[in-house]
Amino acid sequence: MAKHIFVTGGVSSSLGKGLTASGLGMLLRARGLRVVMQKLDPYLNVDPGTMNPFEHGEVFVTDDGAETDLDLGHYERFTDEALTSDSNATAGSIYSAIITKERKGEFLGRTVQVIPHVTDEIKHRITRLGADDVDVVITEVGGTVGDIEILPFLYAIRQFRSDLGRQNVCYIHLTLVPFLGNSGEQKTKPTQHSVEELRSRGIMPDAIVCRSSSPLSPGIKRKIALTCDVPPRGVVSAIDVDNIYEIPLVLHAEGLDDFVCELLGLDAGEPPGIQAWSKMIERASGASETVRIGLIGKYVNLPDAYLSVVEALRHAGFHHRVRIETVWVQAEEVTGLLAGEMLADMDGIVIPGGFGERGIEGKIAAATYTRENAIPCLGLCLGLQVMVIDVARSLAGMKGANSAEFDPNTPFPVIDLMDEQRRVVDYGGTMRLGAQAAILREGTQVAAAYGELLVRERHRHRFEVNPRFRHRLEKAGLVASGTSADDRLVEFVELPGHPFWVGTQAHPEFKSRPQRPHPLFRELVGAALANKAARQGGQVAAEER
Repeated sequence: MAKHIFVTGGVSSSLGKGLTASGLGMLLRARGLRVVMQKLDPYLNVDPGTMNPFEHGEVFVTDDGAETDLDLGHYERFTDEALTSDSNATAGSIYSAIITKERKGEFLGRTVQVIPHVTDEIKHRITRLGADDVDVVITEVGGTVGDIEILPFLYAIRQFRSDLGRQNVCYIHLTLVPFLGNSGEQKTKPTQHSVEELRSRGIMPDAIVCRSSSPLSPGIKRKIALTCDVPPRGVVSAIDVDNIYEIPLVLHAEGLDDFVCELLGLDAGEPPGIQAWSKMIERASGASETVRIGLIGKYVNLPDAYLSVVEALRHAGFHHRVRIETVWVQAEEVTGLLAGEMLADMDGIVIPGGFGERGIEGKIAAATYTRENAIPCLGLCLGLQVMVIDVARSLAGMKGANSAEFDPNTPFPVIDLMDEQRRVVDYGGTMRLGAQAAILREGTQVAAAYGELLVRERHRHRFEVNPRFRHRLEKAGLVASGTSADDRLVEFVELPGHPFWVGTQAHPEFKSRPQRPHPLFRELVGAALANKAARQGGQVAAEER
């Protein structure tokens, strides 16, 4: 029987439940346990696929094409386990499933209620992850204890201890221990009230993870243990860290993984995998050189909108032993002469994915500038499309070329809606989603980066390079370095002779890992390092002259 760990949060949102759950998942996996993770979201959207980034941040896509919460990205990066659509359940999807069953008469005319029907559906979503080869299921409950929308989820997870037995269930509660400057001390009252609220719903936490700016004193730990009725070992101090990948080390130093294994009777020794993780953190901490990567986006005031891109860059930085300075560049401001002023001192550029017309001309200008000035550039999804538009306009003589998404009347729709998307009416879950195979062309930069010719990357888009113009684009110098298995769709492009000017229709950032950076990000940062060295060498030579 799989063991179940439930992570809840109190006091405030954005305390780091997802990162705490991910850190614990990494530690248990380092002990040789098979861990599967899940996020329960209380909002009524069926999934985050149609939500504005300002509402939800990044939409993380799984191999099987599910549009999910960004916390699943943390789960995958920390545990190195590819998740599925089963790892994200929203209140909207749960109610939708129940209403569908009711319309089909599956409840045999009975009154459909929150208890037991909604709670049973929630429990079903959790228990179906506990396959025979799974040792531990970690479930994070979104929202904060006290929110009215998470009550059905709390009632559902409370029943697990009765259903499966105390030795098979662990509850971990994340709270805040603030430091008040006027009194000069840490305060435990927010934690006490949060735990009291959780206990009022019938859930007795086994461990309390306390977020704070500095370590908890032994006295504070004893007070929380006494007032919240948890063992002293169950009070964990989770201090702020500069690098999120230090979180497993912090939790391990506090003994959380040992405590959980003992509580659940998990036969797991010391985590040998944590040694390699520690060495990775040491390399990152010891990096002295900085590489500046400009990220050209329209949500530059919302880093969560590009979370996986930023993390993939950091992973590449770990590999090259450099610090990545992500420079946020508002796409709308990159126009004309301003492009040179804003991008000239960048070592490399990333043009990420996105939707909508705002900022498109700025992204095209960025693609043009990097192409003309030999600045390493990686285009992701929409980033590939603006690179193609630049080549069409600048090198292929197609004046006014554009994407049909932004200009339906363009004379050269070099980017157009996929045929299978033309009759789509519903927006949710209808794009080209999930892992798709691509064949790479031998002798290209992309093939050299991957080290193989058959790859699978995750997609999320409706528009593609228009095959009608592929020949003209290639004649102008653009190389389709990777195509779909049937050769219909262009999946990768590059420009021969350029240090690194590569675009992909996919979202490779979703598959990057801290100990195994994605090949394209690895090569981008490598090219950026070379570009930085060349520029510094040129400046020294100029000064000597």
